[in-house]
Amino acid sequence: MSFILNTGRTIRQGSYVERKNTPAYREEASTLYMHEVDMLDREIESGDHVRVESTQGAVVMRVLPAAWLSRGEVFVCLGPYANHLVGAETHCTGMPDFKDTPVNITPTDAPLVSVADLMEQCGGVRYEG
Repeated sequence: MSFILNTGRTIRQGSYVERKNTPAYREEASTLYMHEVDMLDREIESGDHVRVESTQGAVVMRVLPAAWLSRGEVFVCLGPYANHLVGAETHCTGMPDFKDTPVNITPTDAPLVSVADLMEQCGGVRYEG
């Protein structure tokens, strides 16, 4: 089933922005929020891991329920996990489309990848020490 991914800032994500190598930042940035009924339909439990895939890429994330979302919509805070899913096209604005990215979500037993490993995968610099 296809979902619409929206991204944005969260207070918790913003408070860790200068400490991206911490477990707390990884926990916040790697969390995908999904409507409870959509989770039930997909047989996904709170805290389960899912593979989230767009035309841009794919990443494993942890799922938490969110009654504030509409069915068919998921949310991820801005950061390296969201960046693996959102396309780089800016339409001459200098800002990618952080809203309305179609994604497929599949339950998985795969582990979460660290922020440092994600950065390395896309040719960036590891967030270390």
